[in-house]
Amino acid sequence: MLTRLRRKLCWGHLYIFFIWGCLLLFLTCLLKYMSLECDLGDVIRDSGDLQKSYCKDQYYMTLKLPANGQKNCSKIIRGNLDEIKKTLLDNLIVKNKKVDVTDVEYLNITKDCNVFKERRKYVMFSLNKEEQDFPIAYSMVVHDNIEMFERLLRAIYAPQNVYCVHVDKKSPESFKEAARAITSCFDNVFVASKLEKVIYASWSRVQADLNCMEDLLQSEVQWRYLLNTCGTDFPIKTNSEIVKALKSLNGKNSMESEKPPAYKRIRWEYHYQWNESIIRTNIKKGPPPLNIPIFSGSAYIVVSRDFVKSLFVNPMGKQLIEWAKDTYSPDEYIWATLQRVHGIPGYMPKNYKYDSSDIHAIARLVKWQSLEGDMREGAPYTSCTGTHRREVCVYGMGDLHWMLKQHHLFANKFDPKVDDHAIQCLEEYLRYKSFHGKEMQSQWRMEDVDRPMRSLI
Repeated sequence: MLTRLRRKLCWGHLYIFFIWGCLLLFLTCLLKYMSLECDLGDVIRDSGDLQKSYCKDQYYMTLKLPANGQKNCSKIIRGNLDEIKKTLLDNLIVKNKKVDVTDVEYLNITKDCNVFKERRKYVMFSLNKEEQDFPIAYSMVVHDNIEMFERLLRAIYAPQNVYCVHVDKKSPESFKEAARAITSCFDNVFVASKLEKVIYASWSRVQADLNCMEDLLQSEVQWRYLLNTCGTDFPIKTNSEIVKALKSLNGKNSMESEKPPAYKRIRWEYHYQWNESIIRTNIKKGPPPLNIPIFSGSAYIVVSRDFVKSLFVNPMGKQLIEWAKDTYSPDEYIWATLQRVHGIPGYMPKNYKYDSSDIHAIARLVKWQSLEGDMREGAPYTSCTGTHRREVCVYGMGDLHWMLKQHHLFANKFDPKVDDHAIQCLEEYLRYKSFHGKEMQSQWRMEDVDRPMRSLI
């Protein structure tokens, strides 16, 4: 009996020592793990280990972009009408109106670039190897609202990409100086070498992009695709999602390109003159070179590097560009037409079967006022919850739920003076998803999914 008792006590002590030993080992490993410094190499290597996850969490906590105020962006993005209404009411309170950051304030903060990038929370490293190995070029045409430009740059910035900024010659000197100050803080962001005085609906808008395209081709960055933006754009996909979408194109381009409506033909059938504005003359133009059929589209495109190269060397492309310089709003047909020219890299045949509307192309998501309505009755999209400018929706918070379910890379238009909450929620959403690869909520809640938004306006 005594021997058996001694054996039990012995095994009991051994068991206790074993438990304490395991606990001590666990605590030692945990403390060692917690004391490790995060190496950027661990973040971008696709190892999938615990250290990588821990480092990403640490960097996210430093670089997250939480929206201001009491609003719940996760609820707004899920389409929660009560949260949207509450925040829309907040927009109506004068004391809560957005105050823009001025040109002078940007000039001051960019005096120390390290402080600027730290305060504005730029992500200065690639988040994964796939992104690192697939650089993208951006042509950014801007003319005012320095804060909106800088927030757009921050949203799309990645160190492996390259960014050309075309600043309108008409812009105030303070804006030009602030834009140059911002770009000077980055090795891969620069102001275009040739600047245009951009006149609405004139060739100068296309030339601004061409100037950037030419500069970007001279860059040491071997970018794969080019996307062009303006100051009222904002991304609705992370850089990782954009890379995946571009890789899936497999060398093709993506843009709106359709048979034009009859009323638009006057835009290229007559010669136009422009100085401070554009004026139609009574002089009729000849047909486009080689009788190339004209297609209607958008100023905003997703095109391969080879497509961009061809604009400066392909004889048919160069002839069409020269012919279009005295037409009205050539930005809304020149790219769409080049996309259908045989021999242009990534082209689509001119047969109507290959027509692509703005809904099907991935370049830009736009809500046209005349097409808004009840989707249950066949409208392509719900009513705008912001306001309208030139018959285009300037988005409000109530548009985010619908917007983020679309396949487009960017959306247009945004304006912080109309609804800064919408932009803030997008910033919070995109930054979180960039680091974690998923939305702030793993699943969309399906409440109010396709309910009309008219009651919110």
